[in-house]
Amino acid sequence: MKNLFIAAVSVAVLSACASRPESIAASYVSHEKYSGIDCVQLSTYLSDARAGLQKVSAMQDSKANMDAATVFLALVPASKLTGDHAADVAKFKGEVEAIETAQIRKGCKAAKVA
Repeated sequence: MKNLFIAAVSVAVLSACASRPESIAASYVSHEKYSGIDCVQLSTYLSDARAGLQKVSAMQDSKANMDAATVFLALVPASKLTGDHAADVAKFKGEVEAIETAQIRKGCKAAKVA
């Protein structure tokens, strides 16, 4: 009975930890949002979106690392108390995908199929 309780608590605590950025799915963002923009501007927007994604991904990784440490020490993930950046990661991933799709549809040379 004691082992079952410990296992249940462990699963509950670990499932509450912050996700790694690579495991967060992109939010849907319509590429139509970028349909009236030329290739040069799309390239600039893509650079900005990728920089934003890199920044929030680093912040999310930091939250995940902190959760791992606090779960080990206190059995409570810190992100439960302070929140994480998963929504921002998903938003920027969606923006990057939408801009890349807009570039492909416009035939921009810088467009890459991921």
